[in-house]
Amino acid sequence: MLEDKFRRIAAVAFFIWVVAVGALAQRPEVFKVEPPNWWANHSINPVRVLVRGRNLAGARVEPVGSGILIGLVRVNAAGTYLFVDVEVAPEARPGRRALRIIAPGGSVEVPFEISAPLDRRGRFQGFGPDDVIYLIMPDRFADGDPKNNDPPKSRGLYDRRRARYYHGGDFRGIIDRLPYLKELGVTAIWLNPWYDNNDRLNEREQYPDRPGEPKAPITDYHGYGAVDFYGVEEHFGNMADLRELVERAHALGIKVIQDQVANHTGPYHPWVKDSPTPTWYNGTEAQHLVNPFQAWTLQDPNAAPQMQRPTLEGWFIDILPDLNQNDEEVARYIIQNTLWWIGMTGIDGIRQDTLPYVPRAFWNRWMTAIKREYPRFTVVGELYDGDPALVSFFQGGAARFDGIDSKIDALFDFPLLFPLRRAFAEGKPIKELAQMLARDHLYVDPSMLVVFFGNHDMPRFMNESGATVAGLKLAQTFILTTRGIPQLYYGDEIAMRGGGDPDNRRDFPGGFPGDERDAFTRQGRTPEENEAFDHVQRLLSLRAELEPLRRGRLINLYVADQQYAYARATPQASVVVVFNNDAKPATIEFDARQAGIEEGVRLRDRLGVAPDVIVSGGRFRVVIPARAASIFVAQPK
Repeated sequence: MLEDKFRRIAAVAFFIWVVAVGALAQRPEVFKVEPPNWWANHSINPVRVLVRGRNLAGARVEPVGSGILIGLVRVNAAGTYLFVDVEVAPEARPGRRALRIIAPGGSVEVPFEISAPLDRRGRFQGFGPDDVIYLIMPDRFADGDPKNNDPPKSRGLYDRRRARYYHGGDFRGIIDRLPYLKELGVTAIWLNPWYDNNDRLNEREQYPDRPGEPKAPITDYHGYGAVDFYGVEEHFGNMADLRELVERAHALGIKVIQDQVANHTGPYHPWVKDSPTPTWYNGTEAQHLVNPFQAWTLQDPNAAPQMQRPTLEGWFIDILPDLNQNDEEVARYIIQNTLWWIGMTGIDGIRQDTLPYVPRAFWNRWMTAIKREYPRFTVVGELYDGDPALVSFFQGGAARFDGIDSKIDALFDFPLLFPLRRAFAEGKPIKELAQMLARDHLYVDPSMLVVFFGNHDMPRFMNESGATVAGLKLAQTFILTTRGIPQLYYGDEIAMRGGGDPDNRRDFPGGFPGDERDAFTRQGRTPEENEAFDHVQRLLSLRAELEPLRRGRLINLYVADQQYAYARATPQASVVVVFNNDAKPATIEFDARQAGIEEGVRLRDRLGVAPDVIVSGGRFRVVIPARAASIFVAQPK
């Protein structure tokens, strides 16, 4: 009896041993290598490669091929992620290599490539006040390749009848419309994220397609739900298409700005269920803080850290997992990923989403890495707030009370957007614009603020109460003549309508098969659309021609409730811009010497709204029609 008991115990022990040995002996598998390639003579060397797979416990790594050396190797406790430092020799020639991962259960080789660097001429250019940015939501602009509308890896997400499904816009569609953008006069395009997003319906976020309809799962057509930071969304095309887009844009003198997201991932990213490190995210899917969007606490020198923590660590809308940039591996991953996209595509700038919800110390480190490799490159950050003191706190160029200089080049001028919309859409006092511009002393460099009157996160200008094409033209005139870097939202040049998300993301008419008309052409636009388009085109032409509109110092000359005049002045010339936001004509008079305009000079309104002005007695005097603006330029004597 006792002998049988021992035999049973021995059998169980042997079984457990066999299972354990079998588990240890399972062959390693690799699902993803990030980054899949790097460059010789790069400012980051070695590059830390993140390998995702299974059965990686106890692994070591060997190089396969010349020109690469292996440094640190570390595997997480679950054996699902391996970190390995790969050093690229300065003399290494471009070509394919491999990493051999040797684990107790066997070995596997994964490809790794040394890439040839892109020629820096005409790439990595940065952007600034000489530019005009045009924001494109790729899925809603133009469908140039119907073959990628319903890709094999993500079937069933395309349906133009559904407001939150993919509609077919892609890189090829943008490439096809580059001549339109060149004709309009923009010099840079900003594309919403092109990261690879979820391949099935997003059950975590459910919204009605239209007000009053039941909630339903959505797609991540907008690009902000990344599941692969090294992948291209297949609905838009592939890496070759993207690189062609950048090259074709550059050939036409148009820069390209990538929308990046360092704050969070999509809810379906593989990291959510299995993270590379225990602190990869702030919290877990089951237990985490919720972002209260209290960005003001971040500029408060009196705030206790616990007041700021939910804003920095909370999950966006309680759904999007918040990356922990205080984790060294996360920080390295994001920095390398940013530099990889720049190096692979030749882009000129980045729009960084949800800027304030990431520690400012990380932005300093991130920007330092970007500028070290690409000195001319430009980054604009999104801080959706109307307080200029808060927005200015995040612009780089000076250390703040926390001792940190974010080094972020540019911010979106949300503080100016709100009075702009009130004035030109609702007819509220235009004086509010001058009052907001009086806060420019808060910024290190107000000329690097991006000025705009609409984007993909708000109802369109033409949906504001009281909005008219006349008001839209005033808004267009203002952003294209005031200080800063102007930005247009696709379709605003033709007075597109659209309410809240997703109605503000309507398809551009004529960009899709079967559209009844083509608003990319004069013949396909309505008279109202041509009026708006012609006005923007004329403004962009004047901005390109007249240096003061791009680089001149802003000088306020006259401010009343519904009238506003300012000069843009360089040492060589001055341009005077005059607005009448009233419903009746107005007489505007001021001292012309403030703008450096001499006695007897004749100025002509290049918009053709008002008669010529001759400076007499040192005074500039003009009558401006109702709800109109003029751009006065001195005429040669």
